[in-house]
Amino acid sequence: MDTTIQNKVAQWLNGNYDADTIAAVRKLQEGNPDELNDAFYRNLEFGTGGLRGIMGVGTNRMNKYTVGMATQGFANYLKQAFPKEEIKVALAHDSRNNSRFFAETAANVFAANGIKVFLFESLRPTPELSFTIRHLHCHGGVVLTASHNPKEYNGYKAYWNDGAQLVPPHDKNVIREVENISSPDEVKWSGGESNITLIGKEIDEAYLSELQSLSINPEINREQHDLKIVYTPIHGTGITMVPEILKRFGFTNVTIVEEQATPNGNFPTVVYPNPEESEAMSLGLKKAKELDADILLGTDPDADRVGIAVKDLKGNWVLLNGNQTGVLLFNYIVEGRKQKGLQQPNDFIAKTVVTSDLIDVFAAKNNISCYNTLTGFKWIADLIRRKEPQERFICGGEESYGYMIGNNIRDKDAVSSVAMICEMAAFARSQGKSLFELLINIYLRYGYYKEHLISITKKGMRGAEEIAEMMRGYRENPPASINGSAVVTLYDYQLQQVKDIRTGEIKALDLPKSNVLQFVLASGDKISARPSGTEPKIKFYFSVNAPLDSVENFDKVTAELDKKIDGIISDLHLK
Repeated sequence: MDTTIQNKVAQWLNGNYDADTIAAVRKLQEGNPDELNDAFYRNLEFGTGGLRGIMGVGTNRMNKYTVGMATQGFANYLKQAFPKEEIKVALAHDSRNNSRFFAETAANVFAANGIKVFLFESLRPTPELSFTIRHLHCHGGVVLTASHNPKEYNGYKAYWNDGAQLVPPHDKNVIREVENISSPDEVKWSGGESNITLIGKEIDEAYLSELQSLSINPEINREQHDLKIVYTPIHGTGITMVPEILKRFGFTNVTIVEEQATPNGNFPTVVYPNPEESEAMSLGLKKAKELDADILLGTDPDADRVGIAVKDLKGNWVLLNGNQTGVLLFNYIVEGRKQKGLQQPNDFIAKTVVTSDLIDVFAAKNNISCYNTLTGFKWIADLIRRKEPQERFICGGEESYGYMIGNNIRDKDAVSSVAMICEMAAFARSQGKSLFELLINIYLRYGYYKEHLISITKKGMRGAEEIAEMMRGYRENPPASINGSAVVTLYDYQLQQVKDIRTGEIKALDLPKSNVLQFVLASGDKISARPSGTEPKIKFYFSVNAPLDSVENFDKVTAELDKKIDGIISDLHLK
C-alpha cells in the first residue's frame, strides 16, 4: 500500500470520525486490503454533475463525510455567488439505501450554514426537484440518487437556480470549493435545524398541474381512456407520480407491475434497475403479454428515464431503444403542435451529439430549428437559458432514454414523458395504428436510421488508465477506414474542432470541451466514442442509415443495417 493511501487511512482512524466508521476501516485493514486500497486510493471526485460512487467508508466512497464535505463546499460557493440574499435550496432523494440519510445530512449542513432548506418529506422523482427549484425561486438544489446504477451506488446531483445541473462557470467553482474542504472538521454539521422546511403535497400538486398542461390532444385521451397501459417503477420513485399523472391525463386502464411497485433500494427483482436493460423490463413484459396490453413503460429509480415496449408489425413485443422513442415523441409533439395551430416560428428542439441524426433530418424537413449539445441535459438546459426569450424550447432528448418536454422543468423527466408517450399511443390507436407503425411511417418519410450502443466497463485504478489510453489511441492514430468505408470527417470535442480528412481543412466546434470523438464515414454512417462521466465505462455509439421504400422491405433493410453495425464493431475490435 502506498504512503498516500496509508496516510488517508491513518487520518480516518485517528480523526474526528464516528466509532462505527473507524471500526469499519479497521475491519477492511485487517481482512480486505484490496477493498481498503480502492476505498482510499483517491478522493471521490466531485465532478461537474456532483458525486457518484459505491457506498461505504473511505475517501472514494459515498458516506456521511463525503456528502457533508461536498455540501459544505457547495454552501460556501452559494454564499459567495449570492452575497446579499437569503439563500434557498431544495433537496430530494430517491429510493436507494441511505438516500434519506444522505438527504438529511445535506439538509443539516446547508441549514447550519444559514441557508433556507426545502426538504421533501419522502422520496420524489429527480425532475420534481428541478421543478421545485424554479417554483420556489431557490438558488440551488441537490438530489440524492445514483440514477440507474446498481444497488451498491449512491450519488449527489447539484443544481443551480434555473433548475438545471451545474454548467460553467459554476461547476468548476463549486468543485474548487468542495476540494478546499480537506477535513470533516471544516463542516458545519448542525445548529440550523430551524432553517429546514419539509415540503410535499403542495409541490406535488403544482408539478402535476404543470405536466397536465403539456397535453396536446386531451380529447383523444378521453376518447381512448381505456388504452391498456402496463407500468413499472422498478422499485423507484416513479410510483409517487406516474400513476397520478396518467389518471390526470384521463387514462383509466393502468396496471402496475406489482412485484416492482414498492420502493426498495435493494432492487430485489433486477440486477440493474435500468429500463435500458431488457432484464429490468422482463416482469413488465410478462404482464403486458398476459394482459395483451397496448404499451409497457418502465422508469428508473429516480424517474428521469423511461423505457417502453410495444408490439411490432408481427404482433411480437419489442423494446424500443432511446433513439426510437425520442424520434416518435419529437415527431408527435412537433406534428401535434402544428395540427393544433400551436407551432411558432421561433420554436426549437434540442438533442445531444450522440442522439439519432434522424431527428435533425426530421426537424429540417419540418422547418423547426434543431440544436445539438454535448451529452447531458444540463447542456440542453444551458442552451434554453441562452436562447430565451428570443427562441422557445419545445422538447429535447438524448439516446439514453431521457426526454424533456416544455420549458419549466430543466432536466430529463420520465413522469411527463410517460404521460406524453401514452397520449401518443392513444393518438396512434385513434388512427387505427400502433406506435410501431408510426415509427415505420417516420422511416418511410425521412430514412431508416438504426443505432446501437456498446458500453465497455473498466473498473478500479487501472480501468481509468485503460479508458484514457483507448481515447488517446483513437485521437493520435484515427482509423483511415472502418468496415471498408473511408473516414471522411473527424469530430474532436476535446480539441473543439472538426477535421475534413480528405482536404485537411479544420473548423472550430462551437461547443464546450468534452472527451468525445466522432468518425463520420463516406457511407454516411457515424461512430462515436465517449468515456462516461459518472461510471467506469467507455461508450461506443453506432449510427447507420438507409432509405426505406416500403413497409414490406422493413425486415430486409433492418438485416442490412444490423450487418453493417456488426461489421463496424468487428473492424474496431470491440467484440
